[in-house]
Amino acid sequence: MVDGAEILKGVDARVPEGEVTALVGPSGAGKSTLLRAVNRLIEPTAGEVYLAGSPTSEMDPLVLRRRVGMVFQLPALFGASVEDAILYGARLAEKDADAGRLLEMVGLDPLLGRRDPQTLSVGQQQRVSIARALALEPEVLLMDEPTSALDEAARRKIEDLIRELNARLELTIVLVSHALDQVERVADRVVLLAAGRSEGEWSKEEFFSGESGERARLFISGRL
Repeated sequence: MVDGAEILKGVDARVPEGEVTALVGPSGAGKSTLLRAVNRLIEPTAGEVYLAGSPTSEMDPLVLRRRVGMVFQLPALFGASVEDAILYGARLAEKDADAGRLLEMVGLDPLLGRRDPQTLSVGQQQRVSIARALALEPEVLLMDEPTSALDEAARRKIEDLIRELNARLELTIVLVSHALDQVERVADRVVLLAAGRSEGEWSKEEFFSGESGERARLFISGRL
């Protein structure tokens, strides 16, 4: 429930470890709400989310959010420098992290660590947001339309980074996207949501080779 409205009404889906799972569906399907429920930015009023076989409702929310990182649609960076922004969560968690190494990991020059984060491009800021999430060494990274505010060149760089992080770190990633071309390039699995319910889940190959891909296009366009 969000402000008294039932957003998620029946979601039954799994996210395989070490894969990129894309959540697709029309606006209002509940994709972003589902991500927030996974790491308890909102509290589910029914049902259960499991992480590595354990119910997240029994976990300390702060501990959970260190294990399950989140990257939002628009970057929001805190601190006087890029280094401060990257280490914000790690310092709160009293966890050692190397901002320069993290900048390199997301494809940025470590010298940017001295810059005011507000002087960076939006694409660079989004990479810094990803670096901030990685500073806590999460098991899972949730990404809520991380490229929707970016131009095509910056979008492709983030897509490449998602695949690279998944391959290099064996990081489990859950990606919300309205762009099926992006899903086809980036994802291993696809979960389709509509009206707060999961309509099915497929491997990427199954999804795009059958009727499911066309069904998703119709959902997203509002024609189904």
